[in-house]
Amino acid sequence: VHQLKRHGHEVVPVGIRKGQVAGLAIHTDRPQEAGIDTVTLYVGPQNQPGWYDYILGLKPRRIIFNPGTENPELEQKAQAAGIQTEEACTLVMLSVGQYDK
Repeated sequence: VHQLKRHGHEVVPVGIRKGQVAGLAIHTDRPQEAGIDTVTLYVGPQNQPGWYDYILGLKPRRIIFNPGTENPELEQKAQAAGIQTEEACTLVMLSVGQYDK
């Protein structure tokens, strides 16, 4: 979240536990945001099924599966819904200028 903000991206943290990150509240209520470009996952595949409908319902342009979050089932569902998927590290993508491509 810190790096995304440093690179000028608007961030809406959503998670399973309330808290704060980079001065932003972590939402546990699954807010319905419009115009989401990217969902970047940090939740392991074993904890993702309960989030499928929410993530897909946001209709993001893409979903980034960070290392350890890879999930062929969710990737297939996303691709079937016209959502790009990428298995990559968000932090590395930001640091080498690949995030915005």
